[in-house]
Order: sequence, then C-alpha cells, then structure tokens
Amino acid sequence: MEENPNQDPSATAAADATSTTTTNLNDLSQDILLHILSFLPTLESITTSLISKKWKSLWSLVPSLNFSYVHFPIYKSFFTTRQFFSEFVDRTLILRPHLPLQKFRLEFIYEDRYGCHVDSWVRYAIRNRVSELDLDFFIDESFHIVESEGRRDYDFPFSALRNGKVRVLKLCRCDLTLPADMESMNLWSMKEIFFDQIYMTDDMVLNLLKACPNIEVLKLENCYGMENLRLCSEKLKRLGLSSFYTAERELYLELDCPNLVWLSIDCVETGEFCIKNLSSLIEFRTSIAHKTEHYGHWFKVVKQLHRIAHIKHLVVQNWWRKVLLCTFCLAAKDGIPKDFLLHNLKHLELQTGYTQYDLLGMAALLELCPNLETMILDPLYKIDDDESLSEELLNKPIHFSIPSLKEVKLKVIPGENQNQIVQFVALLKKQGVVLDKIVLVPLYSGISVSRRRPLRAEVNE
Repeated sequence: MEENPNQDPSATAAADATSTTTTNLNDLSQDILLHILSFLPTLESITTSLISKKWKSLWSLVPSLNFSYVHFPIYKSFFTTRQFFSEFVDRTLILRPHLPLQKFRLEFIYEDRYGCHVDSWVRYAIRNRVSELDLDFFIDESFHIVESEGRRDYDFPFSALRNGKVRVLKLCRCDLTLPADMESMNLWSMKEIFFDQIYMTDDMVLNLLKACPNIEVLKLENCYGMENLRLCSEKLKRLGLSSFYTAERELYLELDCPNLVWLSIDCVETGEFCIKNLSSLIEFRTSIAHKTEHYGHWFKVVKQLHRIAHIKHLVVQNWWRKVLLCTFCLAAKDGIPKDFLLHNLKHLELQTGYTQYDLLGMAALLELCPNLETMILDPLYKIDDDESLSEELLNKPIHFSIPSLKEVKLKVIPGENQNQIVQFVALLKKQGVVLDKIVLVPLYSGISVSRRRPLRAEVNE
C-alpha cells in the first residue's frame, strides 16, 4: 500500500494499535472486572456468573454488597417478595467467602419478624471490616402505602460497631439505641455519619460525637427530638441539617466548629441560631419553604451572615426585598449591620423569581457582594404571593452592583416566565459591565426520573 506523505506517522501507529486491541470483557484483568461489578446490585452481579467459567465465582470476590429491594423481582404478594428477598440475602452471605468489605448497602422494608435476619446481616458486614455501612429501611413512600398499626422500626445495634472498622455510617428510618458507655467506645475510624428519619435527642447527638472523636461529616435529615443543639467540634468539616422538627418548640442551634468548611441548613424551624466560631467556613447553604409564615425562621439564619462574612460560596433564597424593608432599619443587634459586606463571596446561587419585587431583592443582595464572579439563578416556588409594592417602587429602575461578575447561569423551566426571563437578560446587558457569558439551562417540570420503582401490585397480602 502506498504511503500518504501527508499522514502523521504517530496517527498511523495509533490506528494500528487500535486495530489490534480487543474489546472482550474476558480480556480485562480481574481487578477491573471486580471494580465494574461493584457498581451493580448484588443480584445482578451474581447473574453475571452465567457468562463463562471465569465469571462463575467472580461475584463472590466483589468488595461491595448492594442488596437492593428496589431491583428484586416482584412475586405474588408483598409478603412473598420480602420473604424471598430475605432468603436471598441469607444465602448470598453464606456462599460468600469472608473477605474484607468496602461497602455494604441494604434497602429493605423492615418488620419485626426479620429482626434476627437483619441483625445477622449487619454483624456479618462489621465482622468483615466493612468501611461503609448503609441501611435504608424507607426507600420510598410508595413502599409504605399499607402499614400495620404498631409497626416498629429496626433497632440498630450501635454497640456492634465497637470492634469494627466502619468509616461511613448511613442509617435511614430506624431506631437508634446508644450504649450507656458511649464515650468509651472510641470509634476512631468513624469519619462520616448520615442519619435520616431517626429520633435523636440533644444528648444523643453530643454522645455520638464523643464516641466518634474523628468525625468530619455529619448530616441529619428528617430527624426529630432535638430542642437545644450545641455542637462543639474541632474535627467537624461538613454539617448538614435538613427538614428538622422539634417535639414542642423551635430548635435552638449553636455552632462552635472552627474547622467547618461546609454548612447547610435546609427547612429547619430555628428558634435561634448562634454562631460561636465558624472561622474556616467556605460554603453556606440555606433554604426554607417560601411562605410568609416561614420568613422568620429563614431570617434567623440569614442574619448571622455577618458572622461568616469570609465565605466564598453562598446558596440562598431571594427574600432580600423583605430583608431590606424589615431589617436594615433595625439596630445591628436585631438584624444585619448596615455596613456589612460579603467581600470574599465569589459564587452565589440564588433561588428567585423575576418580578419587580424579586429584582429589588436581588439588587439589595448584590450590593453586599462587591467581588462576586459567578451567579446561578434557580426557579423559586412561591407558596404566597409577593407583598404589595408602592407605585414608586413598582416603577423604580433596577440597577445591579456587579463590578466583578463574569458569568450568569439561569436555570429556567421552558414555557414559564418567558417574558420575564427575556426582560431580565436584557436588563443584565444594560448594567454597564461586560459578562463573559450568560447561560440558560432548561429544567423540565412534571418529568421525574426516579431510581425507585412504585409499589405496584405488591399490596395484596
């Protein structure tokens, strides 16, 4: 074959190498195959044993187990499906050799009759030095359409962790019984805790931190039972509190975590929020249902921004017109100081609409961010209508103070607020600064892609 004098020799060599490379999975190393299988539910991982001799026992060497009730075949009744799922987990753990585990994940709809089974599964994982233990007994609302009265949640045996190597603990919808000698457990390996739908008192949280002296990540969601939460930790780096409910009154929250870099307070009914020391904080997120009666909870959190004015990343809702009306006229001890600025803020994510009320609020917030470089605008679902504005404010020209802004990204729902979006983009172009780019990202409402399947015909036992 005649050579093309203009052809790059290195390109020819690459093409020859590609032509001789096979794409057969069996040619991959065992380590790579095990890594691939670790992303599959264990049921599917076991199914690959039918591929060839090489794959027959490969599933048993995978360093992670994922028992997903969501992906398990549906049988005649909910009871039968659960029974077969339980037997499947039992048999899998019997056949699997006792090798160290990186991750053990269980999705299961618990009932008392399965208590001994779940206990044995949890202890199996801990005995095999599991690094990440993830137990989800909720999965999705559709799995709980029919629930017997007096149903009890799984009681997680926290004391079983004493001799383990668990680094990440995730628990959803279960009871938590902490041993009396909690502080002496010294779970040095524990770094991250994620709790969802779990009863936790103030003392339980504090004892948990004492038992896990190296905890760096703590996220509590849909938890209840706390009233006066005072978190003091030198090691904590990320803290998330979401959908908090207290027994009788609003939550008093006090934070003294000098090495915390990420904080999220989402839908928390705060009676008071007190910052003692968050000197390392970089990113702060807060959100609450945009309803007039909830503004007070939102404001109690936001008014502490002047104590963390060094943050670089802020995620917040556009209630700033109300802040401007109700707060800046107050004394500093009651609200945000008049000379307060977020000098270090580079990245702002704002949930907002584009009415005149919203634009006035956005302008008020941008006045506080002289060095802002990136702004992302998310749609804001308003439960209540905007407060009425005077004729003067309705016709007031909007000016944004954005001397350092380089990029604006608008997340929009196609077909909604189109005229307002067009007018807002035109307004940005008139601000006297040159933006690198304005990006519109389409969001699609009414279309939900979920990893969870519906309950379907299972409720017929």
